[in-house]
Amino acid sequence: MLHSLVRRHALLPPMQLCRVFLCTGTSASSAGGTASPDPHFMVEYLVDTCGFSADGASKASKLLPRIQSTEKADAVLGFFRSQGIDGANLRRIIAWKPALLGWDVETNLAPKFKLLREMGLSESDIISVLRVHPIVIGYNSQTTLLRRFKIWESLFGSKEILLKNLRSSGWFFSSNIENVVHPNMNFLRDECGIPEDRISLAIQKHPSFISQNPYALRALVDRADGIGIPRESGMFLWILFVLHGVSKEKFEAHVKLMNKFGLSKSDLLTAVKKHPTFLRLSTELLQGKMEFLVKDVGIAPLDIAYHPKPLGLSLEKRLIPRFRVMEILKSEGLWKSTNKLHIFFSSSGPNFLQKYVLPYKDKLPKLLEVM
Repeated sequence: MLHSLVRRHALLPPMQLCRVFLCTGTSASSAGGTASPDPHFMVEYLVDTCGFSADGASKASKLLPRIQSTEKADAVLGFFRSQGIDGANLRRIIAWKPALLGWDVETNLAPKFKLLREMGLSESDIISVLRVHPIVIGYNSQTTLLRRFKIWESLFGSKEILLKNLRSSGWFFSSNIENVVHPNMNFLRDECGIPEDRISLAIQKHPSFISQNPYALRALVDRADGIGIPRESGMFLWILFVLHGVSKEKFEAHVKLMNKFGLSKSDLLTAVKKHPTFLRLSTELLQGKMEFLVKDVGIAPLDIAYHPKPLGLSLEKRLIPRFRVMEILKSEGLWKSTNKLHIFFSSSGPNFLQKYVLPYKDKLPKLLEVM
């Protein structure tokens, strides 16, 4: 067929001859997966069969081995679709590892999906896990995939918690168990004195924390030591979680910001020891909350350092609405000087309504309106 095609178009210009081969390859693939002589054929194939953009298809095709036939690629795509994986989920998996299109379904793919189902994952679970963590497909079924699944299930305490974390943030699953996870756990338990049950709880809530580089974890512990939190304190692990997401540069920016309000670094550390989560705020957002609490509400900066919980509350949804309630109560002579502002802002919704709103709802219905 190829020889007759060449003879028939021997006199065509080079670009037209290329288009002839491309069209022939396209029709051949749709007819059942024969050879594709044009090097750009897979770009068109990915666009047509998976919905890739031209640019995305071009990038993926560069990572493909030389494919002489679309037969395996057709079978792979058909298999994924039979498992409920299509559209954006399918493109994500192929973009992660284009070489999958050259895999043998029965030898390489089907056993992995069978194992995932045997481990108790439903079709929707498998789709969710692969969408977040396509590397699961690349693991050897028995020696790696099953072993990792069992280890992480043990670390999380249940299959349900493991699946919940895999659906939302699966990258921890590829962490090196022997060289990263276990050394981190041993360090926290043996050198930091953190009980194993609390470490287990930490893994459930923040798996990326236990999966970080061991040197980075030791650096975090050094930073927490510098803040002055005793390692045996229940606050120590909480501080580590927070610092895990707060760079040294961001921390120093917060120190400079607090200096503008007359607070020293020591004052900031006092606040951090009591309620460290406000460190995660951007400097701009932290400045906005400080300005509101100091200038509008009238709280002394040092009082904020000793009672920092309001810094972790939403300005629009919590602080401002409750400030309006306070203003109304003051205007009616109902505000008590004994009210502690940090409790006023941080008390739970039901307690706040019970103490500051419901007793005056008939006389001051607008209290409910500003909430």
